[in-house]
Amino acid sequence: MPKLEVAYSPDLYKFYENKEAIVVVIDVFRATSAICTAFHHGIEAMIPVESVEEALDYKNKGHIVAAERKGEVVEGFQLGNSPFHYMSEKLTGETTVITTTNGTRAIEVSRSAHQVIVGSFLNLAAISNYLLIQNRDVLLLCAGWKGRYNMEDSLFAGAVVHQLLQNNFDADLSDSAVTAKHLYQSSNGDLNSFLKDSSHRRRLGKLSLEKDIQFCLQTDYTNVIPVLKNDRLVAMSC
Repeated sequence: MPKLEVAYSPDLYKFYENKEAIVVVIDVFRATSAICTAFHHGIEAMIPVESVEEALDYKNKGHIVAAERKGEVVEGFQLGNSPFHYMSEKLTGETTVITTTNGTRAIEVSRSAHQVIVGSFLNLAAISNYLLIQNRDVLLLCAGWKGRYNMEDSLFAGAVVHQLLQNNFDADLSDSAVTAKHLYQSSNGDLNSFLKDSSHRRRLGKLSLEKDIQFCLQTDYTNVIPVLKNDRLVAMSC
């Protein structure tokens, strides 16, 4: 029976590390939402890096580079982690490099897993449907905020657990997965209201990013699943 677990922060990954698992990296506000949007709009590949220094090295070599820290575009870079940055036709068919405060760190720590895929509310159904047919251990890895718990990533993890169980996914659930499921069910499907007092939403609100928040809370905007292949994310071929 496959395991279904949730790690609420990359700092906790070492306790859940499982080289046989599919890891779903989650950073709802906003990295994984931006990544899903980028592939939906035709980007070819994205190279995730953990540090700004690595990103700068790619930039100096002529790459298109996105860098975000504390919710804002890092000075000197073209893009950040807003989904709206990735809707331009100029990026169709391109390869970009991306570093973010939390999301790319979660990708980095989970590289040794059987497979690393990127999830957000924007591709919730696609992620859930894919996991249903794999019959493999699943770890839902929340990017959190600088190693700490956050609500929105945990809520998405709960949404995946809920959908899997609704479709008779027979799994050994960890306490963290059960807790995430209960959190999601408590939202009664009203993600916007449920997250109104969450810390990262308030943080982004101070940066006038409410439009981004509303976009990231849409469900099933795309059926694309980004997957890590070697050093880069590409759209999964299903």
